[in-house]
Amino acid sequence: MSKTIPHHIAIVMDGNGRWATRRFLPRVAGHKVGVDALRGCVRHCGDVGVKVLTVFAFSSENWSRPADEVSGLMELLALALSREVPQLKAEGVRIHFVGDRAALPPKVRKGLDAAEAATACNDRLVLNICFNYGGRWDIVQAASRLAAAGRPITEQTLAAAMSLSHVPDPDLVIRTGGERRISNFLLWQSAYAEFYFSDKLWPEFDKIELNAAIDDFNRRERRFGLTSGQLASRDPARRAA
Repeated sequence: MSKTIPHHIAIVMDGNGRWATRRFLPRVAGHKVGVDALRGCVRHCGDVGVKVLTVFAFSSENWSRPADEVSGLMELLALALSREVPQLKAEGVRIHFVGDRAALPPKVRKGLDAAEAATACNDRLVLNICFNYGGRWDIVQAASRLAAAGRPITEQTLAAAMSLSHVPDPDLVIRTGGERRISNFLLWQSAYAEFYFSDKLWPEFDKIELNAAIDDFNRRERRFGLTSGQLASRDPARRAA
């Protein structure tokens, strides 16, 4: 049986700080290694045929972390943009930054805009980077936009106003770091996603681990409210089995 590759994978990249702490390093050192892990993940997703990758880089709750870690993350983002965007552009990756940009430093906002513009014509893989993002914020901003425009709020209009309306909902949501929660990530969009929790810290998450998540996804039966019998009646291959 051929393997089904999820069209859209979303990842909570958890464990950078703990990875560094266990090695008696500053937490920001873990985030730097986490960028390397993300680079490898993006490349492998493109190689296996994933079309959309969405990653949780900085939540709206992360502002409460130590000031030196927050400032280090902002500096790391600016540095990563200057280093990584040319290669991502060459590999056909289109970058979208998702989240509330108002609170970000002007230098960072300028870098986000430039990265999106530089990769706007690419179509091999869409990379959504959720930065200063929260699922509740996303729902509120979508509802507020509709209310301000005097439009009715329905499932269809709300979905169209969400910050990830440019891509289909995720098929597979992965969280690394051993935690078993979604932490305000893609609350609306993950309604029918499959979830996979890895005990690996994010800097340790490589293509072998990603393949394991995809293999686990292939063992799931995605019914979307139907019964197994109904799915079998729609799929000749399942009936034959």
